[in-house]
Amino acid sequence: MAELNEEVTEEKEEEKSKQIENGENAEVKEDADTVDPKEGKSGDGTASEEGKEENPKEKGRNRKADKKLEALKEKNEELEDRVKRQMAEFENFRKRTEKEKSTMFEMGAKSVIEKLLPVVDNFERGLAGVSDESKNDPVYEGMNLIYKQLTDELDKLGVKPIEALGTEFNPEFHNAVMQEETDEYEEGIVCKELQKGYTYRDSVVRHSMVAVAK
Repeated sequence: MAELNEEVTEEKEEEKSKQIENGENAEVKEDADTVDPKEGKSGDGTASEEGKEENPKEKGRNRKADKKLEALKEKNEELEDRVKRQMAEFENFRKRTEKEKSTMFEMGAKSVIEKLLPVVDNFERGLAGVSDESKNDPVYEGMNLIYKQLTDELDKLGVKPIEALGTEFNPEFHNAVMQEETDEYEEGIVCKELQKGYTYRDSVVRHSMVAVAK
């Protein structure tokens, strides 16, 4: 009986040890399936989505693209600045050319007007010397018509006579060749016009030749 009891006891202890071993293996398996929060990995060894980092190659490509875009922007700004400078230079050239053309035209016009003014003077002297009786003569009427046509055309071009008689002497428009004593005008006033002066577009073509009262 004693031997039989010992065998039963040994069998019970072996069963208990097997149950303990089975429980420990189950706990180890459960631990293997859990996720380690520090490592960011699951029990099967796969990486979590939150733990992933950007690929270094992708970073390099993005950096190169940014540099290329910046270079294109700088090139575009440089080209825009160059176009603006060229447009400004062309505008200055156009204005300068127009001014030169205008100056040359005025110089040429003044030269022609200066040559025509003596013709006008001769017409005025000839018409002034005709007596009242001869003013009905066809020759006088023809000369008068030509004189008026000539002066009208000069007026349309911008040629104007300078006002002199009875005005204060102005060296910008008048050329004093003599002084006269007179009671009709005050001192410094033009008392006689010896030759009529003209302006062309507000610039003097010929000064009036005058006598000034003293």
